[in-house]
Amino acid sequence: MSKLLLYLKTNEFRKNLIYALIAIFGLFLIIYFGLKTYTKHGDSQEVPVLKGLHIREAIKILDEAGLAYQIDSVYQLDAQPGLVIEQDPEASSLVKSGRTVYLTIITQVAPEVDFPNIIEKNLIEATAIIKNLSLKVGDTIYINDIAKDVVLDAKFAGQSIKTGRKISKGSSITLVLGNGKGADDVEVPVLINLTLSEAKFALQGLGLTIGSISGNITDTLTARIIAQHPDSTARIIPIGTPINLTFSND
Repeated sequence: MSKLLLYLKTNEFRKNLIYALIAIFGLFLIIYFGLKTYTKHGDSQEVPVLKGLHIREAIKILDEAGLAYQIDSVYQLDAQPGLVIEQDPEASSLVKSGRTVYLTIITQVAPEVDFPNIIEKNLIEATAIIKNLSLKVGDTIYINDIAKDVVLDAKFAGQSIKTGRKISKGSSITLVLGNGKGADDVEVPVLINLTLSEAKFALQGLGLTIGSISGNITDTLTARIIAQHPDSTARIIPIGTPINLTFSND
């Protein structure tokens, strides 16, 4: 113990202590300034507003600000391709120079989906299924079929499309639907106020015939129909059905 105390009083100990303190202080300065440089302490800036801009404009702003970027993309129906819809960090956040800003943009290439089975679905149900897959209902074509407003066929680009076929989101689908009529049924025409020749022409075009003729007729050329049976309230009748007509010259 006495030797240790004597050593602590020597000049050699004092020199070694001073050297050690200098070394510790120097190491502290190196670490302090090194961390400051590495973390760019005091070199912060606000993230610019990029959401809502086109990606080309957003990249130009980031390059001028000295910020890096990484781009991801999603597809949205009827949205402008190349539009920035999300950014991270948010605008006005403080970041260091060179920080990476993550951008999400609208892609121009639509992803594909499997076309669903909508045959024999009603129009409302089929429309909901199509829209849930980000597809569009285009034209609706009605043909004679007793299944009213039921999907009989689906077409894309003029061709029937089968269930399971790959199709791009946003594509327009034409639906072929039944009109509630049988193949041999027609709608009852309105013949009121027509002459006999006009009525014959209208009925022949629909495959119907003239039944009995009655009424107060003094001139068959000018007499006009004042009643018919069946009338338009019957809506649908078979082809070949006779229509009974009542005329008047009054």
